[in-house]
Amino acid sequence: MAWIILVLAGLFEVAWAVGLKYTEGFSRFWPSVGTITAMVISVGLLALAVKSLPLSTAYAIWTGIGAVGAVILGITLFGESASAPRLACLALIIVGIIGLKIVSPE
Repeated sequence: MAWIILVLAGLFEVAWAVGLKYTEGFSRFWPSVGTITAMVISVGLLALAVKSLPLSTAYAIWTGIGAVGAVILGITLFGESASAPRLACLALIIVGIIGLKIVSPE
């Protein structure tokens, strides 16, 4: 169950990272409310996950999910570069996330 909670925490991290773009420096009310809500939920779920998962593994996976999601949504929503080197680096992050899950004692 902790792994499911961790993945959900990572997805909420993606939501708040992308939400930051829409807040325009927290100058737009509703996007700011949504982004702050996603932040609180993300960190709260991470806190629950680290009760039974190793902190180092959980934190690295949480940030990895956030990074991968932010890059994918940056490409699809904001027209950011999808160059081969960027995608290769993204693949390395994904391999790292999978590797940490495989070698985790939980």
